Amino acid sequence: MRRAVCWALVAGCLLTAAAQADDWPSHLIKATIPFGAGSAADVVPRAVFDRLAAELGQAIIVENRPGAGGTIGSAAVAKADPDGYNILAQSSALTISPAIYPKLPFDITKDLSSVLMLGVSANVMIVPVSRPWKTVQDFIADAKSRKPGSISFGSAGVGSATHISAEKFRLAVGIETTHVPYRGGAEAVADILGGRIDFYFCPLTTALPLIREGRVRALVISTGKRVTDLPDVPTPAEAGLKNAESVFWLGVFMPAKTPREIIERFYHAGTKVLAEPSMRESLTKLGIEPFPMKPAEMDAFVAREIADNAKTVRAAGIKP
Repeated sequence: MRRAVCWALVAGCLLTAAAQADDWPSHLIKATIPFGAGSAADVVPRAVFDRLAAELGQAIIVENRPGAGGTIGSAAVAKADPDGYNILAQSSALTISPAIYPKLPFDITKDLSSVLMLGVSANVMIVPVSRPWKTVQDFIADAKSRKPGSISFGSAGVGSATHISAEKFRLAVGIETTHVPYRGGAEAVADILGGRIDFYFCPLTTALPLIREGRVRALVISTGKRVTDLPDVPTPAEAGLKNAESVFWLGVFMPAKTPREIIERFYHAGTKVLAEPSMRESLTKLGIEPFPMKPAEMDAFVAREIADNAKTVRAAGIKP
């Protein structure tokens, strides 16, 4: 009798999940962005969600829940109902956090499922125009001649993608610096413009207008190849640096137990939107390049990123 009851419960759960998947989406979807409004990790998902909402036929309401390197908002989604109406728009910071916060209240690979990769971009090292450095070689020579710790850099928070890019660069150069973490990228940019910190590995999306207006100077990008919008800015390898490359990526996740039918439906709708010429043009203007992969491929990518970032965190001695 107990076995029959158990099977009946399992069958009921499966039928309920199937019904949810068939009906999805029947009401608005809540998207959590675990970073401040106006950051690159906020602007890009919003641009995609505006168009994706029309494709799905339901509104996507965005809530910003910044704090603790993006882990507060991420944890909220990981623990949310796996019904397809709770989604997380995250960045490279997601795969950095396990090494920074060993007591996270969730497990990325077990509690979240990858859904859609929005794209990748470079971080670009920007410095105040008041500083004397015209090239990255100028910076390196000057930094090595100074007292350890006298050069400062900002980040969007401990364990953020901007932090890791700077640490990889610092380790490759072989200098000691002072890290100034902010609650978000906007504050770091403000202090670069004010000359209060020396450098910041800014997401290309945010940096491009500042560079074009001559308000900051770009010295090096974080990726292994130059970007079209900054043809004169070298890569780390071109600057003679090894193992200094990093990419800034953005993706969408759902709670792990979300029915696969819903994940696949979201993925296909998102892929269709990302392929639209108007959307590709909008993302290109934001410095975002396509980085297509299926949900299962994205899960494997995330796992690799977690392992790679753990090595950088240990080498840099990063603490929360």
